[in-house]
Amino acid sequence: MSNLNQDWPEPIVRVQSLSESGCPVIPSRYIKPLPDRPTSSAVASAALNIPIIDVHAFSLDQDHSLRRTILNQVSDACRNWGFFQIINHGIRPELLDDIRRAWHDFFKLPVETKQVYANSPKTYEGYGSRLGVQKGAILDWSDYFFLHYLPPRLKDHNKWPAAPPCIRELIEEYGEEIVKLGGRLLELLSVNLGLPEGYLQNTFGGQDVGACLRVNYYPKCPQPELTLGLSSHSDPGGLTLLLPDDKVAGLQVRKDNKWITVKPAPHAIIVNVGDQVQVLSNAIYRSVEHRVIVNSEKERVSLAFFYNPKSDIPIEPAKELITRDKPALYSPMTFDEYRLYIRMRGPQGKSQVDSLKSPR
Repeated sequence: MSNLNQDWPEPIVRVQSLSESGCPVIPSRYIKPLPDRPTSSAVASAALNIPIIDVHAFSLDQDHSLRRTILNQVSDACRNWGFFQIINHGIRPELLDDIRRAWHDFFKLPVETKQVYANSPKTYEGYGSRLGVQKGAILDWSDYFFLHYLPPRLKDHNKWPAAPPCIRELIEEYGEEIVKLGGRLLELLSVNLGLPEGYLQNTFGGQDVGACLRVNYYPKCPQPELTLGLSSHSDPGGLTLLLPDDKVAGLQVRKDNKWITVKPAPHAIIVNVGDQVQVLSNAIYRSVEHRVIVNSEKERVSLAFFYNPKSDIPIEPAKELITRDKPALYSPMTFDEYRLYIRMRGPQGKSQVDSLKSPR
């Protein structure tokens, strides 16, 4: 992978330590400009939520009408929302509970234990507290842990936390299940785009895809109205499969210029379209801006698993989706090149993928 040959531009401050210091005021480095603050844009009514799709029947070949219903629901969600949550996806509920609890326990460990895993912008792997290397940037109210799952040559158990006990085994089992689910979802998306079932998977590199996990920790915040846990952005990769905190809401999705707070269903996995699928689908499916709000009462932990194309394959719109009326919107670019482009800048709404559109 192309590396950023630099370290963080300023000393790293752990947001968890700021939260636990008991200071009633957040440092100015975390205060967002007025238009970006969570209270400045109307949040839609409590009745609204991203679509919830029961996918249990998709693997049952005998029920074609149910399969067609699921395909239609996924298609509508990808076109109109860029986000949906799936239930009855086949991953054991106990595994979801156990891995969420294990990561929660990791972030509760003494800071010197976690500091062993401190990351740098060269790979982002490990324990981190900022995204992007812009000096003086306004920061988000969160810490995280980032690790590689695929390809196997990048997977290094020694870089994964050793405590609490069993966390490495849980990550391994969860990764295996999520990768299978990611593959099944790519089949659904391919069929819905009128492409062969294996099209997106093959374009991603067949079995040689990239997969990585970012576990987000959002500590309590004394002034949640001034900051964000994660600034508005669209995900740069292929698909994101998120295990949310099902007790504490925080994820917000932009829809019709309003921010909608997602209400997770129990043991659901939240799926969203990344920029690479927007490019491959020639913007039939769109990655959508989202952000995370924090609160003063409760901390949150969520697990974002990124299912990505192999890093050195040029990604461009599928030839089958290009017509005279709808020419290719994007020039070829490898995921490595795109990821480096993003990492230099940090989260910046939809401006990243939109700026890559081919000049007409």
